[in-house]
Amino acid sequence: MAKKRKSFLLRVDPKIHDALRRWSDDEFRSLNAQVEMLLRRALVQAGRLKAAGRGSPSGGEDDEDE
Repeated sequence: MAKKRKSFLLRVDPKIHDALRRWSDDEFRSLNAQVEMLLRRALVQAGRLKAAGRGSPSGGEDDEDE
């Protein structure tokens, strides 16, 4: 069974929102997908999340603790 994605409200400065929107448009992603990609990248870099294999949209191996 597929895991349900969680949602939450995020308030950001309008300038940050505009910059993220332009960046996501440039990379043909939704704003949500862009933010999730950036968060995942930062978590992996900080050692807080295992790096997922290529082609794994869910983030992969981070589900072990659940």
